[in-house]
Amino acid sequence: MHGHSRALREPTVSGTPEGTGSAADSIRSAVTERHPAVPAAPSAQAPAPAVPAAADGSLRARSESRDYQAAFNAAHLAMAVVDRDGLVVTANPAFAGLLGTEPHALAHRCAADLVDLAAEARTWAAYQEVLRGRQARLRCTRRLKHPDGHSLWTEVTLGPVPGTGNVLLSVADISDRRDLQARLRHLQMHDPVTRLPNRALFFERLSAALEASSYEHGGGTGRIGLCYLDLDGFKAVNDTLGHRVGDRLLTAVAARLTQCADQSGYGRRGGHLVARLGGDEFALLVEDSTGTEQLADLARSVLAAVQEPFDLAGQRLSVSASIGVVERTTAGTSATGLMQAADTTLYWAKADGKARWTLFDPERNAHRMTRQALSSTLRPAVEQGEFELEYQPLVDLESGVVRGVEALVRWNHPQFGTLTPNRFIGIAEEDGSIVQLGQWVLRTACRQARRWQLEQPGDAPVFVSVNVAVRQVWDSDLVGDVAEILAETGLAPQLLQLELTESAVMGSAGRPLQALQALSDMGVRIAIDDFGTGYSNLAYLSRLPVSVLKLDGSFVRGFRYEEGRHPNPADETIVEALVQLAHRLGLTVTAECVETAGQAARLRRVGCDTGQGWLYSRAVAPERIAEMIGTRPGADDHARTPDQAGRAPGSGDDGQSPAAR
Repeated sequence: MHGHSRALREPTVSGTPEGTGSAADSIRSAVTERHPAVPAAPSAQAPAPAVPAAADGSLRARSESRDYQAAFNAAHLAMAVVDRDGLVVTANPAFAGLLGTEPHALAHRCAADLVDLAAEARTWAAYQEVLRGRQARLRCTRRLKHPDGHSLWTEVTLGPVPGTGNVLLSVADISDRRDLQARLRHLQMHDPVTRLPNRALFFERLSAALEASSYEHGGGTGRIGLCYLDLDGFKAVNDTLGHRVGDRLLTAVAARLTQCADQSGYGRRGGHLVARLGGDEFALLVEDSTGTEQLADLARSVLAAVQEPFDLAGQRLSVSASIGVVERTTAGTSATGLMQAADTTLYWAKADGKARWTLFDPERNAHRMTRQALSSTLRPAVEQGEFELEYQPLVDLESGVVRGVEALVRWNHPQFGTLTPNRFIGIAEEDGSIVQLGQWVLRTACRQARRWQLEQPGDAPVFVSVNVAVRQVWDSDLVGDVAEILAETGLAPQLLQLELTESAVMGSAGRPLQALQALSDMGVRIAIDDFGTGYSNLAYLSRLPVSVLKLDGSFVRGFRYEEGRHPNPADETIVEALVQLAHRLGLTVTAECVETAGQAARLRRVGCDTGQGWLYSRAVAPERIAEMIGTRPGADDHARTPDQAGRAPGSGDDGQSPAAR
């Protein structure tokens, strides 16, 4: 059995008078190896009568043999001597007691069967090497079944008995140690507040599920799902009611999540795990999921369960949760990748209004990844010269002559191509790189405006309008930057116009207001962009150093009567009232998104000063602007429809949508 002979060997009996056999020799050798004999102290009494040397040696050998046999039998450690065929030569009472039998009943039994050494191929091979004398030692852990029915964990050790060809097998009961290790592992792998598995156990289970699925062929769905949950406003509970109430709430939430998971009954192995990952974050792992609908059902039930009020020792609390849901095939999925997707989706659920669940969207994630890639390369791009400016004319509605231009930045990205400002300005404002980019735009635009002035001295100089983010006012010395750039380029302050959005200007106080006032005192024109869509607090107009209002394109689009459209006549009334108000305050008005000759005519009729839009020109290179200075751009287009003029009405580009700038 197990590749070795089961033939019994007759015990070899020595020629000693007491008939001491090889078993005794093996026992003596084994014990001697562990407990070397200590020489006896010399006796103080008279010497005994002389004994022949041969007789003395025989007596000493028999005495040592009895001592070794007695030690072997009295030992609490279960031991057995095993011959090279793997059969028990002799066993001590402790070994027999471990197996619920008598020592003599174990003689000639297969040792591997007694301690289950053939259960694992690797252990069996090592055992064979020890029997052949090719390996000095083997130690392994085995779970044995006691005859009374209980199981015990043991540590099995085998080593050679020198000079005999046999091996000594010892078995130590380590059940108590294993129980302690199990308790310690449970404490290490579980959250002390909720008693749920913690982050360490969750990732261990997740990694094991992904690894096991990659080796399985059939029998499973090959998919995995995850609901990543975060309580909304949990910090307020801790701050107002204390951490003790907060811990009770977490425990109650954990109980409801576990109940939802149990009721769902998903997974062919019952493979679900509810874990607390830290703080107020929980995860529900679904192994062998059947698709997104299963995860969606689970998320709905969890959301409903959490929103039910909690009664906690006299405190009645109502909370909600945001859940990110991810479901995908296990092939090609890593634990890190799955958690990143879940974390991103949870963020979407929070950003979309909380108290909801959101399913992972690859397209939305791709946009996020693109945004992240742009964010990481935006600062170096300024230094590497990847940005350029185009300019869109601001035309006098009465004469049709170009009075100024708006500078619009473009990013020639090496990977994503040419990007318009709506793709990166928001990112620049978030990470602060808008200051560096804004300085570059301002300097480049002023230098270009001065160049047009010098190259065409016979024409009236055009002003250049530059968009300024409110963060530039807070995070930099905008007044100092403007003064330095104007001095450096030689451009007159009256030929520079700075545009700030209505939401940024209205309500300005402190430093922003001081900066705007200083710029105005310097002679720089201040324009409110997208007027009519923000706060529209008209009381501020009389106190702000503003010289220009730019009407949002949503008003101008209401002026279109072409193509069978019948806009609301209130739009024209509102624009006319705004223009009259601005003029009474000494402000000029620019209309954005002028696309047709009809719009331009109506804007002239209500007194609007300048217009900007595709009727006149798209944003173009500086060379094209030089050709327009002193002319009437788009004059021949007044009689054409937008399509005939080669424009795309309503498209979100320069002069159309403020976000496109």
